[in-house]
Amino acid sequence: MQGILIINKPKGLTSQDVVSKTKKILNVKKAGHTGTLDPMATGVLPVLIGNYTKLSKYLIEHDKTYVAKIKLGEKRDTGDQEGKIIDTKNVKINNLSEENIKSKLEEFIGKQQQIPPMYSAIKVNGKKLYEYAREGKEVKVITRQIEIYNIKLLSIDKEKLELEFEVSCSKGTYIRVLCEDIAEKLETVGYMSDLTRTKVYKFNLEKALTFEELEQRKENIENDLIKMENILSELPKIILNKRKEELFLNGVMLTFEYEDGLYNIYNATNIYLGTGTVKDKLLKRDVIL
Repeated sequence: MQGILIINKPKGLTSQDVVSKTKKILNVKKAGHTGTLDPMATGVLPVLIGNYTKLSKYLIEHDKTYVAKIKLGEKRDTGDQEGKIIDTKNVKINNLSEENIKSKLEEFIGKQQQIPPMYSAIKVNGKKLYEYAREGKEVKVITRQIEIYNIKLLSIDKEKLELEFEVSCSKGTYIRVLCEDIAEKLETVGYMSDLTRTKVYKFNLEKALTFEELEQRKENIENDLIKMENILSELPKIILNKRKEELFLNGVMLTFEYEDGLYNIYNATNIYLGTGTVKDKLLKRDVIL
């Protein structure tokens, strides 16, 4: 069994917990995930089954879409509901008009620098930031460029002092930090109180399976497995004759008058073999399943 399954990660589990549970339900030995989600977050988590773990390098750079909630008036050390309250500030109700919030959200669209949160797995000098944070140590964190493609207000709850919004963004964007920055724009403090990832690359929440659905469909799970050639359907195609197929699969580089880049490779009977890269007119196998 091999392919990609889209799992709707429940709250409270780590991404690795999801992989372990998927392996147990399907009785497979090899699986992995791409696009880690925090334990408190829910939503789209691609799980790679069998040799499809080799595909992770193709899937980690893609854009993502989230639905998030911000609790205003409180700041927490972790930036989410799991942390301790470290600051409070009044919320000006006049700032919570739909017009004002939409205006402030639009200011975030585009490329910008973001400082990753201390409670993250980014490493500094070989040590994860959250390890420094738990020890009460301060370290210099380098900003990174991110991009917000679109951000949309979904709801305002003035009684609970909570906002809900949808955001499409580049890889590496910390929504916890974005929530804090939005609160600051609204002249208060805030933290991310809820997070659901609704899309990663071509994978969306509508196609994601809960564990209950996975249990029910495990005998016919092949119908839900996404295949490599469908994931990489936008790549150009190279067809190999029988002799070249043998050489290609054995790791021999072949001469091809193609532009440099990544290609889907098929044999003469249109059976999908995997991917290959062309560089300087030489075709080399990349991922073979």
